[in-house]
Amino acid sequence: MTTLVTALFFTVTFLSFAAPLRLAAQTKAAAWQAEWDKTLEAAKQEGKVTISIPASAEMRKQIEANFQKRFGIDVEVFTSRGSAGVRRMADEFRAGVRHFDLHIGGSSSIVSGMLNEEILDPVEPWLVLPEVKDPKQWWGGHMWVDNAKRYIYMFQAYLTESIWHNTDLANPAEVRSYDHLLNPKWKGKIGYLDPRTPGAGDSNWSFMWAAKGEDYLRKLVQQDLLVGRDQRVLAENLVKGRVAIMVGLTYYTYLPFIKAGLPHKALPAFKEGTYGTGGSGNLAILKNPPHPNAAKVFVNWLLGREGQEIVSKALGQSTRRLDIDTQWLRKAGVIPAKDHVSVKEFWQIENQSEEKLDRVRAPAQKFAQTLLR
Repeated sequence: MTTLVTALFFTVTFLSFAAPLRLAAQTKAAAWQAEWDKTLEAAKQEGKVTISIPASAEMRKQIEANFQKRFGIDVEVFTSRGSAGVRRMADEFRAGVRHFDLHIGGSSSIVSGMLNEEILDPVEPWLVLPEVKDPKQWWGGHMWVDNAKRYIYMFQAYLTESIWHNTDLANPAEVRSYDHLLNPKWKGKIGYLDPRTPGAGDSNWSFMWAAKGEDYLRKLVQQDLLVGRDQRVLAENLVKGRVAIMVGLTYYTYLPFIKAGLPHKALPAFKEGTYGTGGSGNLAILKNPPHPNAAKVFVNWLLGREGQEIVSKALGQSTRRLDIDTQWLRKAGVIPAKDHVSVKEFWQIENQSEEKLDRVRAPAQKFAQTLLR
């Protein structure tokens, strides 16, 4: 009898606690679903979202095809190198023009051209879907570029191999260290994405500035670098054999040439190591966007599993979502952070956060502007 009474007591006690918890969970689920349904309905009334993305034709094609098919909302896509897109958005914002809703791109241009201009909205209030809001879905939880951890959301993280070679002209065994780039054999045969502007050229330059020093960079410039800002033209110079080595371009720029089977491939990371980055996977939302509901739908699609799979494959850069396979990226010269390093190790080697931009990349870029005239 005593045992039965005890069991009944614990059962009643459990139910008395479980019922409110179950009700709270149901209420929470109903709340986000109601917000999502209301947002989606209003987004369809707005009709479109306008976004700025990296200069990737594949990313544009995939976003236009998949987002519109999924939600019936048009997406107007503006592609450009980050610095050009950011400059246009900042100029329009100051002039009172509200054309763009959000930007996806590299951290340096967003920090200098948008964060410092105070034209960004905090990202977290735009997250609605549980699979997006829950930090457990993301390697490292929610990661931010800006010191305030509010305005620039980093949805990618990887170690970069952004030095490529023409496989007909350079043997990888000959280029295993940054010092090997100083070999007289490569004089006039090295291309470089201009490090005086934000981008992977700037990132590589900053890494060399910190790891090898300014004297090394002076010697590198004496190799008669082919410096340019047009990424496609630089890639053509490599695949057509005008240069043997190219620094600062990444997978998505080379993708058309990869599909064509032209002779080029990423060099493995040099013995000095490499840096961690979010690449082009940083999200910023403009204040008072013209299509707020459509923008909210797009943000949640982008950061959901479908959007992250599409963007990661188009850019050849690694998402931080834990439910997406990224091992294939090793063939594209990308080392996914979530598969190879700890979160602590990533923060030690990354060079794209606002703190690293101020402490490392700003002085390195200033030196580049002095050296490259």
